[in-house]
This record gives sequence, structure tokens and C-alpha cells, in this order.
Amino acid sequence: MKTNTITQTYTFSASPDTVYQLLMDPEKHAAFTGADAEISNEIDGKFSVYDAYCTGYNIELIPGKKIVQRWHFEEEGWPDDHYSICTFSFEPEGNKTNLHFEQTGVPEHKVADLSDGWKEFYWEPMEAYLKNN
Repeated sequence: MKTNTITQTYTFSASPDTVYQLLMDPEKHAAFTGADAEISNEIDGKFSVYDAYCTGYNIELIPGKKIVQRWHFEEEGWPDDHYSICTFSFEPEGNKTNLHFEQTGVPEHKVADLSDGWKEFYWEPMEAYLKNN
């Protein structure tokens, strides 16, 4: 299977710690997605988000700085035993945070959909949550 990489940068009007917590705190994650989330804050700990549409486990966690996780997606065309690696890096810039995101190992035929999905189901809802809370 051919794979590719998604790379995106998004700027949030919040501290790196706040943006990190949106992704790693199950209650905050559920609040901005509107879906169930179970998230361990331990290395090798598991997560399940978007009502188990996405599952995986933590590889590296540096609060406020970096998250590295293995992600599996329950969707047509995603192999049952395949995981991609998602890296979220948080860079402060004044009172904002630049989130640098990279997802490697994405099945080539899923790159466009997932690239759009990160914007639609993560970055934009996170931004809206931050503006309203």
C-alpha cells in the first residue's frame, strides 16, 4: 500500500497548554467535537475519539509542547491493522499558538479526505470552542 504525509499548520488564540489540553483532556475533546472521547495521558495509553471512529495510543507526550500518537481510522479503505503516526507540535507566538501537525503513513487514497477532515473536524471546531469558552 502506498502512503503519504499530511502536513498542516494552524494558529490558535490560546496558549500551548490550552491547545494541548483540548486534544488530551477527554471532557474538553468531547466538548469541541460533540462526540465521545476516552483519552489516556500516559505513554502507551490508549485513546478513542469521535465515538471510536479514531483509536490508537500515545507514543510521546510533552505537555504544552508535543503529542505523538498512532491513529487508526474506522472507515472504508483503511486497512484493519494499519496505523498512521500523528505528531502535534505546539509553538508559542505571543498570546497565540502555532500548531504544527504531521500525519505520516496515510494510505494514499485517503490523503485528500483526511486533510480536509483535520480542518473541518479538528482545527475549526477547536477555534470555535476557544472563542466561546
